[in-house]
Amino acid sequence: MSLRPALSAAAGAALLLLAAPALTAATATAAPSESVTVDPVGRIAADGTVTLSGAYRCVGNTGPVFVSSSVGQKSAGVRHGIGGSRAVCDGAEHTWENTGKATPKDLEPGKAHVEATLMELRPAGGLLLPRFHATQEQDITLTEG
Repeated sequence: MSLRPALSAAAGAALLLLAAPALTAATATAAPSESVTVDPVGRIAADGTVTLSGAYRCVGNTGPVFVSSSVGQKSAGVRHGIGGSRAVCDGAEHTWENTGKATPKDLEPGKAHVEATLMELRPAGGLLLPRFHATQEQDITLTEG
């Protein structure tokens, strides 16, 4: 068996993954029936565990869909991924809640900036490529608790 076909396939997959942000940027606009929201208040526990929540609505998926979230506070360039949860795309509104732990002392109670994304991993030619259903960025307040 030759390694050339395997290497060629791997190179093709790498190119598709590198192109994914460019491909998905054009599809990042949500349909009117799709949305994701972020609640105005999140929680941060004494041990640094952050809980973010909101609601979402989506339709027409062919692959698994997730709500991901990230939060930043002190440095505009530093964001912390806060969990991810499965989504159901049936056209109804559902709530989401993600929990994760940031690097110690990077987050504290107070003003923070959150981004939530509703993303599907859609099958395409044997690969799963991202398709963004909706995104939302907003400032929130992290409270102790």
